[in-house]
Amino acid sequence: MVSPAEQVTATLEVLRRVFGYDAFRGFQREVIDHVVAGGDALVLMPTGGGKSLCYQIPALVRDGVAVVISPLIALMQDQVDALTAVGVRAGFLNSTLDPDTRRLVEAEFVAGEIDLLYLAPEALASRATLSLLDRGRISLFAIDEAHCVSQWGHDFRPDYLNLSMLHERWPGVPRIALTATATSATRSEIATRLSLTAARHFVASFDRPNIQYRIVPKREPRKQLLALLRDEHPGDSGIVYCLSRASVEKTADFLVANGIDALPYHAGLDAGTRAANQQRFLRADGVVMVATIAFGMGIDKPDVRFVAHLDLPKSVEGYYQETGRAGRDGLPSTAWLAYGLQDVVQQRKMIDTSEGDLAHRRNLAAHLDAMLALCETVRCRRAQLLEYFGEPATGGCGNCDTCLEPPESWDGTVAAQKLLSTVFRLDRERNQRFGAGHCIDILLGRATDKITQHRHDSLTVFGIGDDLSEAEWRGVVRQLLAEGLLAVEGDYGTLALTDASGEVLGRRRTVMLRREAARPAKAAKPRGAATVVAELPAEAAGTFERLRAWRAATAKEQGVPAYVIFHDATLRQIASDAPSSLAELSRISGVGENKLAKYGEQLLGVLADAS
Repeated sequence: MVSPAEQVTATLEVLRRVFGYDAFRGFQREVIDHVVAGGDALVLMPTGGGKSLCYQIPALVRDGVAVVISPLIALMQDQVDALTAVGVRAGFLNSTLDPDTRRLVEAEFVAGEIDLLYLAPEALASRATLSLLDRGRISLFAIDEAHCVSQWGHDFRPDYLNLSMLHERWPGVPRIALTATATSATRSEIATRLSLTAARHFVASFDRPNIQYRIVPKREPRKQLLALLRDEHPGDSGIVYCLSRASVEKTADFLVANGIDALPYHAGLDAGTRAANQQRFLRADGVVMVATIAFGMGIDKPDVRFVAHLDLPKSVEGYYQETGRAGRDGLPSTAWLAYGLQDVVQQRKMIDTSEGDLAHRRNLAAHLDAMLALCETVRCRRAQLLEYFGEPATGGCGNCDTCLEPPESWDGTVAAQKLLSTVFRLDRERNQRFGAGHCIDILLGRATDKITQHRHDSLTVFGIGDDLSEAEWRGVVRQLLAEGLLAVEGDYGTLALTDASGEVLGRRRTVMLRREAARPAKAAKPRGAATVVAELPAEAAGTFERLRAWRAATAKEQGVPAYVIFHDATLRQIASDAPSSLAELSRISGVGENKLAKYGEQLLGVLADAS
């Protein structure tokens, strides 16, 4: 039996030799040692925090083959390519394989000639797959994207509910479940549904300090997005999320028409187009993917410099998961959201008409309320985000819009009373309900055709709100909806009072509001690739670009994403340190034994040409 001391030596040796890193991050070593020793683990670690090493290293240290359950058939090839590039024997079984290749991978598994085997969760419903696994020696089960087991979560996958059978069928095989996003309640649900209640929990900080969080008032969102891309992220890879398929198509077309290399991705596209667009995004530099939330889970591309939302996410979990796809390499990145009144109205309507019972709708409403609170806060956004996941925050972060440009708050009690009185009089005096735009027109004293037709210019509230602009009134409506002091009802999004409205109208509650910004918040400094290069000395910046060009050509030749060759962070260190020998190159973080042998001389050649 291998002693604990020998295990520690073995895991560190694999980290250095295979992956090219000198030290573990955070609690990686604790997780790895626990799993290597045969323990079960539930791991919560932010995107880019190094979750994959928590099962890849045990897979190389323990006897047998590690079986990795991944929900993403389209990405298994890239995951195997990345492992192969560092000299790890890996394979996958899914519907994309031809019969001969499938038989080869199965034979390699049974013979123990691979270290990791990737499977989709639905494969475990097949008797043939279970029989195959029975014939091999399994070192561990890794359940990736474990939050998919949460039945009311944002990425629910029904097949994950059956994964508790792993423990029942192979009780002696350790299991490790991993996710980047889960509240304490979701963590408990994962543990229960996967029969991991006795597992050791490892929960890392949810903080991603390299990501700058910004939420701006929605005015002309596509033009606002274009300005973000042109001013701060020229030539950068990024993801833009939209709520509907139609919005995805229109936004992608708009960006292309304005010179941005953008591609659409949504479930309405045929599988071939989705796969081709995903591969181009992963393997080319500077591509912007415009997508619904159907895109992104499991994307390992490290140099996504921005994630933008043109519509309000349904939950903080979804928002955190999606924005976490930016800056996996630890370099400066932006999470940008354009948010407006119509977002609130639309999301409330979607909840009211959603499937499920009352408890389900209340759950959806609670998730939305937390997201609205994040949008409307005058506090540090990062602090509020961390507190949502149960992590105490101390002070401001200095890298979100509310820290960089602190918003003002104001006593909006009178304004709230005026708006609520308007809704009250329309409903109780005229037995009528209207949307936000009509109520604002009444407050501003606009004698529109619709107002005069309904004789709403005779209401006592007509014209009493001319002390605020239309944009400010829309902000009042949005924030009252966010606080539950107003409700949206019916197919047309009409406004209605809530039980809490009476507290404001009865002067028993003060309403503090966030003042609408006169202009969108701007980043403290440009965040794009140009800045990343500019942070290097002039000579090193030129070398870095030559190394990136070499990497792009090499990746194209091999048909793999550029990050499979080397991450930007590794190339930056090579450019800065300018190693002149293989021995010096081997000391660069991210240059393992296999990559040194494969690319070392080429890298030294690029450096020599640059000198």
